[in-house]
Amino acid sequence: MALKKILTIPDSNLRKKSTEVEKVDNKIKALMDDMLETMYNAPGIGLAAIQIGIPKRVVVMDISKNEKKEPIYFVNPKIIWKSDLNSIYEEGCLSIPNQFAKIERPEKCHVKYLDYNGKEKILKAEGLLSTCIQHEIDHLDGILFIDYLSKLKKDIILKKVSKSKKELERVVV
Repeated sequence: MALKKILTIPDSNLRKKSTEVEKVDNKIKALMDDMLETMYNAPGIGLAAIQIGIPKRVVVMDISKNEKKEPIYFVNPKIIWKSDLNSIYEEGCLSIPNQFAKIERPEKCHVKYLDYNGKEKILKAEGLLSTCIQHEIDHLDGILFIDYLSKLKKDIILKKVSKSKKELERVVV
């Protein structure tokens, strides 16, 4: 397993649409292992392959709040049902460091996907799990959580991220 660099805005790769995975083989499993290690190290609760520059429809998540890790692996995830009721969570993103905003999404969803071993599954998600999987699937389609915000709020976040990047680039000797 290896830590990967997480892309941050304004990297144009984050806007690319990811392609389907043909088969869950050892290469895809190694990718998922690397993604999980990278996500835990960040630390985050979800990571899409495109966030490490690989435009494949692969997502890893772990929303467990305890010491015992409970990773979930999604290959080619597809939302097949969304509830009419919405919920609001304050979302953040490893690709938009230290920025958070309240985002409204369907409260529940059902997701069809292949697991770590290539077996087809359906997940019935609600609450944080539903929000997180929708956020990560958005990444696979080149959508960021800030795209749900007004132009003003989005511009404020982009300006803050740009300013913090410039501050990091300064060197004091």
